[in-house]
Amino acid sequence: MSTATHLSADQPVEQYMTAVGQAARAAATTMAAASTAAKNQALLALAAQIRSHAGELKARNESDIIAAEKNGLAAPMVDRLRLTDKVIETMAESCEQVAALPDPIGEITNVRRRPTGISVGQMRVPIGVFGMIYESRPNVTIEAASLAIKSGNACVLRGGSEAIHSNLALWKLVQAALTQAGLPAEAVQLVQTTDRAAVGQLITMPQYVDVIIPRGGKGLIERISAEARVPVIKHLDGNCHTYVDAEVDLDLAVKVTDNAKTQKYSPCNATESLLVHVQQAESFLPRIGAVFAAKGVEMRCDLRAKAILGKVAGAQVVDATEQDWFEEYLAPVIAVKVVDSLDEAIAHINRYGSHHTDAILSTNHPNAMRFIREVDSSSVMINASTRFADGFEYGLGAEIGISTDKFHARGPVGLEGLTSMKFVVLGQGEVRA
Repeated sequence: MSTATHLSADQPVEQYMTAVGQAARAAATTMAAASTAAKNQALLALAAQIRSHAGELKARNESDIIAAEKNGLAAPMVDRLRLTDKVIETMAESCEQVAALPDPIGEITNVRRRPTGISVGQMRVPIGVFGMIYESRPNVTIEAASLAIKSGNACVLRGGSEAIHSNLALWKLVQAALTQAGLPAEAVQLVQTTDRAAVGQLITMPQYVDVIIPRGGKGLIERISAEARVPVIKHLDGNCHTYVDAEVDLDLAVKVTDNAKTQKYSPCNATESLLVHVQQAESFLPRIGAVFAAKGVEMRCDLRAKAILGKVAGAQVVDATEQDWFEEYLAPVIAVKVVDSLDEAIAHINRYGSHHTDAILSTNHPNAMRFIREVDSSSVMINASTRFADGFEYGLGAEIGISTDKFHARGPVGLEGLTSMKFVVLGQGEVRA
């Protein structure tokens, strides 16, 4: 019988979390040795479970939505919480996409023959156990579970209390899929208590947890980073920039900027700051200003941008403060600045940005190349919307989150971000002189 059935959230938090950690560590050993076929079987079974239980998932999610709205949860958080038919189908598709990806575990690369006769290479292996702490989005439960399964890891998931019913329903489907494939149900565990003390326990159990991945608001991530006793993979803010260069296709620039800001306001890869080269300001800003005015987007501008955008009918234009250049709005608000050069744009992004995702819109190839070399962000783009900064869009199948750290993973964290490398040595009896 699965030991997961013996874990009870009614126990004292410390005792419960210790039991969760022990079960995860035991399951990680089994998962590390699991065959690709078994892992893929679990993922395909999970996709089928999600589709066949869509009605039940929406019903459980509705109870979370009602409670969230009653408790005054911010609109962007409620939006992230909602399980629509599209979100449910995307979760199922992501499981199938992860199943179709090559299994990285056990791959040996960089093998080199040494003068002594030995051959030295590196083997890709699972990290072991990762803890995931996240808010609102119940689809993260499936993203984390699917990547844990394919990468041969175990994981302990702690979703926000506002999504507890949705997450519990999804987790039961994950456990059923694991069991169906002959893998340990404890490989994916959901912390069943909403007691915040559970988070404090999870991030201070290095004997059971190898890495923590927080995914949520800045306050959550800052707390985890400050208090964790295990490594943390994180990003704090999503202050993403779109820069319109001196040489640019204006139709393309309007289309991409509009999408980067308004396709969806709540994700961390939505553009929050717009920089426009002075040579294009008079041509570009009235056009994008009209788009933003029609969609009710407030523009917080420097003096030069305000002088132009203030003439656009219906535009909501206010003076930008210094804080606006740092801000992640997650709302129909955008900071707008006119810059004199590419150098100024790059310097502005590196100073005020969050090293998440930044884009240049330009027909000047050398300028575009300079931008992607010199902007210090986890994703940099040429002539594309910042909204593409996403594991699913990058072909990773799903993502566990986005890292703006430089160790151990950077950008959308998919399968490889949940693995490590160890050296392997192949010999035929060689001894060291």
